[in-house]
Amino acid sequence: MQRIFEKLLAIDRRIIFLVIFLALSIPIFLGIKINIKVTDEVQIFYDAISSLPSGSRIMVACDYDPGSEPELQPMAESGFRYFIQNNLRFVIIGLWPQGPMQANKALVSINEAKDEFIVENGDTLYFGTDLIVVGPDTARYGIDFVNLGFQAGNELVIQRMGSSIKAAFASDLRLGKPIEEFDIMRGLNQLSDFDFIFNLSAGYPGTVEWVQFAVDRFHVACGAGNTAVQAPQVYPYLDSGQLSGLMGGMKGAAELEKVVGHKAKATMFMVSQTAAHIFVILFIVIGNIAYFATRGKSGRKG
Repeated sequence: MQRIFEKLLAIDRRIIFLVIFLALSIPIFLGIKINIKVTDEVQIFYDAISSLPSGSRIMVACDYDPGSEPELQPMAESGFRYFIQNNLRFVIIGLWPQGPMQANKALVSINEAKDEFIVENGDTLYFGTDLIVVGPDTARYGIDFVNLGFQAGNELVIQRMGSSIKAAFASDLRLGKPIEEFDIMRGLNQLSDFDFIFNLSAGYPGTVEWVQFAVDRFHVACGAGNTAVQAPQVYPYLDSGQLSGLMGGMKGAAELEKVVGHKAKATMFMVSQTAAHIFVILFIVIGNIAYFATRGKSGRKG
């Protein structure tokens, strides 16, 4: 038995890497499914957006970059899909430079007519039409959604929008047109004119700043999607009622997919992540058993 434990301790780490790789990839190809339980914090977010009347206008603040895409991009896609299907109009901004580009990428992903309607210009994706198609529903650029792009200044941008959105974002990202020329922006003069804020955050500036300035100062309801690392930092805002829902990490993204009725990337990734976690725990248990078993034997021999 001791020889078996000694061999287990001497396993080449490359074999462990291979097992983890297989645990991550095989469930995807086999189409294995797991039951995703919707937690209270995600249900609160869904209840908040589902209670908005048709035609309500939502600010989507994308404060993340490609490094956080696996966790936050599925939330953006689920959110955009739900907004379009329920006639909720949305205005995209970013306090991170890459955020508005990530939003564009999410819209490209859910656009079922993307091969026909999307063109590429350099390294940036632009919409070649005013239409995003999601099943039988459509969203028209400038009427149902608009992307105002990135603005530097962190929380100062939020404060500036509190008195004048135009002072912070004079024109849109795609066309460079003054924002007052877009139908969706009519009557949106300051931050408090929005019905809801949906923040996707990977750090600073992000959810903490939106709560402190947009929610507390200008009294706009806000729901958030955070990376798993950042989520514990903002949970107190959920408990205090300052946040109207919270999705944390890939699990939160999978829960959002379930509650909006469209299981996609996050749900699939959760299967792989669960399988990988099982094998990691198994390796830890076996390694500890083998370590203590062999150490005990060598101690008696000495």
